[in-house]
Amino acid sequence: MVEALGRPWLKVCGLRQPDQAAAVAALGVDAIGVIAVSSSPRFVEVAQRPALFAAMRQASPRCLGVLVVADPLAADLEALGPEGGHQVVQLHGAESVQRCQELRAALGSHLQLWKALRIRSQADLAQASAYASVVDALLLDAWVPDQLGGTGHRIPIEWLEGFAPSLPWWLAGGITPERVPSALGALAASPPDGLDASSGVERAPGDKDLARVEQLVAAVAAFRQDRPS
Repeated sequence: MVEALGRPWLKVCGLRQPDQAAAVAALGVDAIGVIAVSSSPRFVEVAQRPALFAAMRQASPRCLGVLVVADPLAADLEALGPEGGHQVVQLHGAESVQRCQELRAALGSHLQLWKALRIRSQADLAQASAYASVVDALLLDAWVPDQLGGTGHRIPIEWLEGFAPSLPWWLAGGITPERVPSALGALAASPPDGLDASSGVERAPGDKDLARVEQLVAAVAAFRQDRPS
């Protein structure tokens, strides 16, 4: 998973420029996400992704590169291979358990596979058990019509009290430096393994505010603790 001293881990998603990827990685985040969904304002073309991930790795060799996709087709698989510089493929579409199994087989053992679940109601959390055997981690994001992520919408924190799947999970949706204490405090009995931020640390889609990222890193560091992987 992530080579960090403790959890919760921190991922900043939606980077578009190599220099910002390097700067964000250097601040101490554990993973950086690059969007490969063409409808997103944070989309990065295939040819530009390797340089971005290379800049990240040079700044922080332990930082994980995460490529975010949605319902990839067979024709897309070549661009999802590890040659792109990432270590994780995050599935953010409507991928079924069977489709996740197919993609794991197609992508091979050199990449981790994470599945995002868009939560519309507390009952949607039951999906986690179905995916536990076919992916390496889950990411929970708020359901928003016609938008796959980066919206800033939040899952009601009370829905997540007691949520404890059998694999690591990341909490996304409206993660900001100011929100970290209340969210992690409310989930102290069953905390997420990681937090995923995007719009909460941006000046504009894909343009990160490094001062905000630094504040977020500090807010998460105050809650970090050693937990077995």
